[in-house]
Amino acid sequence: MTAGEQYERFEHLVRLSWALHALGVCTSLVLPVTGQPVLEVRSVSGSLVRITVIWRSGWVFTWRPWWARLWLWNTWVVAHADNAADIIMAEVSA
Repeated sequence: MTAGEQYERFEHLVRLSWALHALGVCTSLVLPVTGQPVLEVRSVSGSLVRITVIWRSGWVFTWRPWWARLWLWNTWVVAHADNAADIIMAEVSA
C-alpha cells in the first residue's frame, strides 16, 4: 500500500468522522503503526464498530469483517456519498 493510498484512506475516515460528529456520535480514529487506519464508533447497543476504507471500483466504507463482505452486499457505502454517515448510522444502529 502506497503512502498516497494511506493518506486517501485517512482523509475519507476524517471526513466521515466529522459527519458522524455532526449527528452526535462519538468516534475515535485509530492510526496503527502497521495496517490501515480505522474509525471506531460505539453503536447504540454499546458494541464497538470498526469502519475501514477499501478500494472496490472506488473508495468505499465498510464496517463488517472481511469474511462477511464476501456474501453480504449491504456492508459497504461509497465514500464520496453525501449521506454516507446517515447510511452507516442506520446500519450500525439496526
